[in-house]
Amino acid sequence: MGGSENPKAEVVGRLVESIKEISGLPECQNVYKRMYGNLVRRVKLLSHLFEELKDSDESLNDEQLGAFESLRVALDSAMTLLKSVNQGSKLYLALQRNETVDKFQQTTEKIEAALSEISYNELDISEEVQEQIELVHAQFKRAKSQSEFADLQLDLDMAIAQKEKDPDPAILKRLSEKLHLRTINDLKKESTELHELVIASDGELGDCFETISSLLRKLKDCVLTENPEVDTLESEKGSIKHRSPVIPDDFRCPISLELMKDPVIVSTGQTYERSCIQKWLDAGHRTCPKTQQTLLHTALTPNYVLKSLIALWCESNGIELPKKQGNCRTKKSGSSLSDCDRTAIKALLDKLSSNDTEQQRAAAGELRLLAKRNADNRVCIAEAGAIPLLVELLSSTDPRTQEHAVTALLNLSINESNKGTIVNAGAIPDIVDVLKNGSMEARENAAATLFSLSVLDENKVAIGAAGAIPALIKLLCEGTPRGKKDAATAIFNLSIYQGNKARAVKAGIVVPLIQFLKDAGGGMVDEALAIMAILASHHEGRIAIGQAEPIPTLVDVIRTGSPRNRENAAAVLWSLCTGDLLQLKLAKEDGAEQALQELSENGTDRAKRKAGSILELLQRLEGEDSLQNS
Repeated sequence: MGGSENPKAEVVGRLVESIKEISGLPECQNVYKRMYGNLVRRVKLLSHLFEELKDSDESLNDEQLGAFESLRVALDSAMTLLKSVNQGSKLYLALQRNETVDKFQQTTEKIEAALSEISYNELDISEEVQEQIELVHAQFKRAKSQSEFADLQLDLDMAIAQKEKDPDPAILKRLSEKLHLRTINDLKKESTELHELVIASDGELGDCFETISSLLRKLKDCVLTENPEVDTLESEKGSIKHRSPVIPDDFRCPISLELMKDPVIVSTGQTYERSCIQKWLDAGHRTCPKTQQTLLHTALTPNYVLKSLIALWCESNGIELPKKQGNCRTKKSGSSLSDCDRTAIKALLDKLSSNDTEQQRAAAGELRLLAKRNADNRVCIAEAGAIPLLVELLSSTDPRTQEHAVTALLNLSINESNKGTIVNAGAIPDIVDVLKNGSMEARENAAATLFSLSVLDENKVAIGAAGAIPALIKLLCEGTPRGKKDAATAIFNLSIYQGNKARAVKAGIVVPLIQFLKDAGGGMVDEALAIMAILASHHEGRIAIGQAEPIPTLVDVIRTGSPRNRENAAAVLWSLCTGDLLQLKLAKEDGAEQALQELSENGTDRAKRKAGSILELLQRLEGEDSLQNS
């Protein structure tokens, strides 16, 4: 910058171009629409400042140039972020929400910090422009300090849609709207984007791909249910348009060049149609047909990612789905094993039972991955008898083995019937012990496992009685961002049982919840309020929350929070004020009335009810005060 003849013209010109480029970005049509739109709108408002400076003859000092250069760097980061969230698979972007929200928060903070360095009163700009820029700066400052990035409803809907086999249609409908996947054409485009994503990632999406595929199918069923006649018309058009679609090369078997029905991977990493490669092997060949490399072994591993991708492509192009071919292994009559390799799983269980630590670690790690991959594997592994062996390994002195074991149980617990098997194997005390004493990764996955098991009401009692709640609160305080969320989700679910509310209060949960509530940028406000709302329904919970003096913070959330957070804050405030004159007076002193009046008009239905009830209490209090004073 120092070598330029006119440094002001250069830096201001680049800022004008950056703002113009951001202002011209297309509208975002996915879960980031609001964040994206807010950022673009705020950046656009900066244009008047730099257009006016561009036309000014006054030079800038080094400090001003440095501040503008910081802003330019921040805007470049914003441009990169905005472009990245407005392309590709909408479902994949939604699954990356936590990381992306952090990036939006960081970008907002960078721009606000850069704007803070600018001394507007020293610039040659009109009073009108100065007022406008100060207003924009105030918007960035507010956005930085409040959690405008939270969307608890979306997070809950995504979690339920992933977990449940047949989610509530209302949840899928909300997701369809939020993700902008409202029509069959939207879903076909999403399927294409997913295909491109898998190719670009060399098929390394793993479990993420299975999750997206499952969500895509559920959303498609929802869209068809909502508007079946549209699908009929579009299917007819599609059958004409795609009468002879070109099969992607990745979907063809290298031997037969036909669309693969049952793709499997050989030891060299190449994928073939199972029947074709089996014939090749049965003929005595021990090389990979495509690479001519010698095969290290002749085991065939199902390529579930590619199989799902082929199925999605077939659906999108109106082609009959490939029929499953029978396994080359002979299955026992009535066995529920599908594509999993029974012999391979038995070999892994033999290793789990050995006294060799390295073998145990490797086998537990392999089962962890297999259980993560798909529903069939979770059934197969459990039926083979892996769960009791994995429970034994929770007490392993090898930290990595312990991590693998608890994570394998977490993945297996996704299957509803496996939950009972895990609990019956005596796993709960051992999982709690891992939660207390394991590595950070093991503790986080132990928390997630307890949440998964606590879906069954009878397990809520057993998990609470095993001493899980103090350990979960400790993880809530000292875990990574993911660990804190796992702990909060488990605590929330366990606290549905009345006895666990008292345990949580006695273990000191209220203090960290209040700290999370005050730290808007910490990303835990949603979870803290949700837990507080459920604890406030308990007598001991109300007392503990009241002693922590939360009312100013709750009123602030009611003023500025997200709809769901405002609702939960009002619920907590209502619980505190009902039957407690002191808390009611504190709420009045802290200006709750005006915030509640606005909430009673513009909040969710539940928030309106809670706000109305508190306003009635405040009016009665005012009436009583008037009588006493008269």
